[in-house]
Parts: sequence; C-alpha cells; structure tokens
Amino acid sequence: MSKKRLKRQVIKKKLFNKIRLVLLDEENFEEKFSLRLNLMNVFVVITVVSIIMITLTTYIIAGTPLREYIPGYSSTQLKREATQNAIKSDSLLRELEAEKAYMASIKKVLTGDLESGKLSRDSIYVPEQKEHPDIDIKPSEADLKLREEVALEDKYNLFEEAQPRVGLVLFAPVKGHITEPYSSKNKHFAVDIALAKDTPIKSVAAGTVLFADWTPTNGHVIILRHKDGIISVYKHCAALTKEQGDVVRSGEAIALAGSTGSRSTGVHLHFELWKDGYPINPTQYINFE
Repeated sequence: MSKKRLKRQVIKKKLFNKIRLVLLDEENFEEKFSLRLNLMNVFVVITVVSIIMITLTTYIIAGTPLREYIPGYSSTQLKREATQNAIKSDSLLRELEAEKAYMASIKKVLTGDLESGKLSRDSIYVPEQKEHPDIDIKPSEADLKLREEVALEDKYNLFEEAQPRVGLVLFAPVKGHITEPYSSKNKHFAVDIALAKDTPIKSVAAGTVLFADWTPTNGHVIILRHKDGIISVYKHCAALTKEQGDVVRSGEAIALAGSTGSRSTGVHLHFELWKDGYPINPTQYINFE
C-alpha cells in the first residue's frame, strides 16, 4: 500500500510541478515574457479547447448551410431545383406530345392520308374509344339489316351531314369564283378559288403559323392554328409573307396567290379547314363569292 501511495504522490507531484516558460532577448538576454505552467494546466487547457472545437464543429454541421460544402451532405437548394426541373420536364413532355399530335394532323393534310370512316355524325370530335374485353357484341339479324340500309344511305354523305361545333367567326381568305367545291365523295376536302396572280391571301382568324414552307406537290403552303381546335390550310401560293411561329391577326395578309406545285392547274387558292384533325366544309362558315 505504501508503494502505491508513493507512486500516486510522485504522479501528483509531476502534474502540479510548476514549470516556468521564459522568452529572452537573444542580444542582451533580457526577459521579454514568462509563464508558469504545470502539466495539469496544460491538460485542462487542451481538454477545454477540444470540447469547444467539437461543439463548434457539430453546430456548423447541424445548424448552418456550411454543411452543404462537406462531402456527403446534399444541398437543400439542389433538391428544390431538382424537383422543379422534374416538374418542368413532365410539363414539357406533355407539350411535346401535344405538338406531335398537331404535326401528325398537318402531315395528313399535306399527304391526303385521311381516315374518313372514323368521323362522327354528331360532331367532328371523336371521343376516345375504350376496349371492353369478353363482351359479346355480335349483332342480330335485324341489326345487320338495319346497318346495311344505313350504310347505303350514308356512304357518300357522312361529311356533309356532320355538324361540327365551330365557335369562331371566320373571314374569307379571298373573294373569287369557286372552281372546285368541297366534296367528301371525291376526296376533295377543300375549295379551290380562282384568283388573279399575286392576289393577297388573308388569315381567316387570329392564330399562329404552324407551317410555312415549300412542298413539291402543293408549292408554297402555309398552315395556321386558331382557337377551338381549328386549323386553316392555304396551298399553291406564289409567295409567303409569314414564317413558322409568327402570330397573325384576323384578315392579315399571309401569302400571295399563285400556281406552284405539281398538282396546281392554274392560279388559284386551295383552301382547307380542319377541326380536331378532321376536315370540314369551309363554305358552311365562309362566303367566298
């Protein structure tokens, strides 16, 4: 026991043994600074400084934005921007799909690839058809007979009897004599108006230019998109005064009449009117003469 007590006293003496730290001038050995320390003081100072540093570091990491500069921590602002970008990307994808649908309709206008059999009698708008599996839809003999009679009556007048809902006031693009009227039977989904060369062609309503360029078969073509799903098409023009993306007003000149393209037979305007991707007779809403 005495040995242990003696050992503790030696350790205690070393811990509390005063050590004097002196700074002297090298030239005249004048004392500049002195400090009396012991090992216990040094230990206490180091411990306190360590606790302060650990506390300060913990506060910086947990409670300040500086933690975002530490590798492994994500930025709140970056998360917010990533979420906003994801929402914008989804919206842009929806807009892109809508534009693709419009461009598909325009392609049908230019190529004449029409699906006239899908036109509704009550409206130009065709509702989405849902599949109903495992349903017996076989018609009876009376139904088959009635369908044959209706098919014979409506074989050539499907488009003429359809009543599209057009809520816009449409102005005549030009005034002139109609050389070839609208006819779904002959698959001529437009009206041809004879004109003098370089007659100004005007917009039937306010809208945006979807297409304005040269095509081999129809020459200079300009297509406008209006409200209520209306699209107007002007073919065989001599020159175009608007470009794709331009916004036009009602009655504003958009082209000059001419005879361009391989299908043109003279100076005239080939005018088409579409609603929701289906052709309608322009003479029902516009007086050309």
